[in-house]
Amino acid sequence: MKFGLFGGASVATSGTVSDSMQSLDAYIDYVCLADRLGYHGLFLVEHHFMGTGQISSALSLLAYLAARTRRIRLGTGVVVLPWHNPVLLAEQVATIDQLSGGRFDLGVGRGYRPNEFAGFRMSPEEATRRYAETLAFLRRCWSGGGRFEHRGEFWQFDDVVIDPPARQQPHPPMWVGAASDDSIRRAGADGFNLLLDQIGTPEIVGRRIATYREAVEGCGRRFDPASVGVTRALHLVDNDADWRAAHELRRKLVDQLKAQAGAGASSFAHDKLQTFSDSAFTVDEAALIGYPHEVADKVELLRQQGVDYVLLADVTGSPRSLEVFAREIMPRFADAAPGKVGEAA
Repeated sequence: MKFGLFGGASVATSGTVSDSMQSLDAYIDYVCLADRLGYHGLFLVEHHFMGTGQISSALSLLAYLAARTRRIRLGTGVVVLPWHNPVLLAEQVATIDQLSGGRFDLGVGRGYRPNEFAGFRMSPEEATRRYAETLAFLRRCWSGGGRFEHRGEFWQFDDVVIDPPARQQPHPPMWVGAASDDSIRRAGADGFNLLLDQIGTPEIVGRRIATYREAVEGCGRRFDPASVGVTRALHLVDNDADWRAAHELRRKLVDQLKAQAGAGASSFAHDKLQTFSDSAFTVDEAALIGYPHEVADKVELLRQQGVDYVLLADVTGSPRSLEVFAREIMPRFADAAPGKVGEAA
């Protein structure tokens, strides 16, 4: 099994419960520590208009981290395509891939937060069309063939070529976040790696992996268990008082995520909200909260459901937890193959 990180940073801690509670300097040190400890990769979120000092330019931070790290893979989780000029985005992605020596992972999405649609003055329907156009452009510019022109609904370009080329050929691995069966099948059919959220229980995760695997193999491709990244909240404790506080913090974060997703904001938000129906249940079943031996047992449940790559989202940003997890939990799964994926739903 592989283990990585998922989250973000702010210029200063605001006290707000969010997935970006770490200060910028602390987050950079945290990632560098993870690099030294042997974590496989990280995925950095992109959010806008939070009002909490959020680092919204994930690509800029990843370019800096490319110079500060040596082995850990650097990914976006996700870059929201409708907000970006596709030419400039392709150039930034290729540049980071070069700077990192081919360690970049491109996670993409179409957006789901109501405040971002409002801030960019864009409807969810328009964002969906922009997402499709930008995605098609990225695939075209990385397919070879030299210079080309693009005539789309939103973007028009003449005689363009993307410089520099990406270090990984034909392009960095592409990941997409998905929750519904239809979107998961589409990800598999389109050749994307899959990012799954931190809310679904192990059984839900297992069904989603099975659905994805069925789509991949249905297109005649080999399924790689490491092509699915499963985000899990992490909070290691060493006493009962901290255990109770960790669960309370988790409930607050789940409530915050529900509010940020916003019911009815978009079809993708609706997909995400499907697994928010019972906060207490998701806290107890999905999150990796507890003493190290309890967390190891929860990781084992994920392994049995076919999970091979776990992305840890520790809102406390505790370096000690990072070290304890690497020392006491990761070795147990170093040579562990994922269990048999359950039947597709």
